[in-house]
Amino acid sequence: MERLQKFMAECGVCSRRKAEEYIKEGKVTVNGVVVTEMGTKVGEGDVVRFSGRVINKEEKKVYILMNKPEGCVTAVTDDRGRKTVVDLVKGVNERIYPVGRLDYNTSGLLILTNDGDVANKLTHPKNKIDKVYEARIKRIPEPAEIFFFESDIFLDGRKTAPAKLEIITEEPPVVNVTIHEGRNRQVRRMLEEIDNKVISLKRVKIGSLSLGSLKKGKYREMMEEEVNYLKNL
Repeated sequence: MERLQKFMAECGVCSRRKAEEYIKEGKVTVNGVVVTEMGTKVGEGDVVRFSGRVINKEEKKVYILMNKPEGCVTAVTDDRGRKTVVDLVKGVNERIYPVGRLDYNTSGLLILTNDGDVANKLTHPKNKIDKVYEARIKRIPEPAEIFFFESDIFLDGRKTAPAKLEIITEEPPVVNVTIHEGRNRQVRRMLEEIDNKVISLKRVKIGSLSLGSLKKGKYREMMEEEVNYLKNL
């Protein structure tokens, strides 16, 4: 027997934390009964449905690395009819979903999978996985501003975790920002706190994974060593 949210993650439906949300919303049934309690356990012979669809662990695991373009929603579907990152992926029969998110106007490295355990490892705060963003900004910050950026910024009344800001080029002004949190529009908002503005923003690394030469809007299956890296986080 195992907890329902863990079973859903292992079936590739979503991460464990997202599964808990779906359970609370009444979107999951076990043997025909809607379940909303976190302590529910399932075992062999139980029929679990998510949004009316039977889920099981037989689905092939898929791991995709994408260079997300701007003007695309990091989601499976969008109620406003906008293009999503899943719409860009062709020829994959399995139900995949993006891990974490990138803002609508931010491009760069995004992982899509149906492996809930991997998704949970990538997004769980305790793992503190570095994410590197390349930002073209309005101006090069002063040394005092860089010090403040890296150690003393508050967002929504809560201090941000230590970050890193590295100047890449002065003309045009381009910096790399390294964070391991995932707050809403965090890089843009942190730069606004030092009176700067993002012209364009691209995520170039997640942990040891990087975009490499992958062009914007394109994607590829992850290599075996990349998948092993994710599984061993």
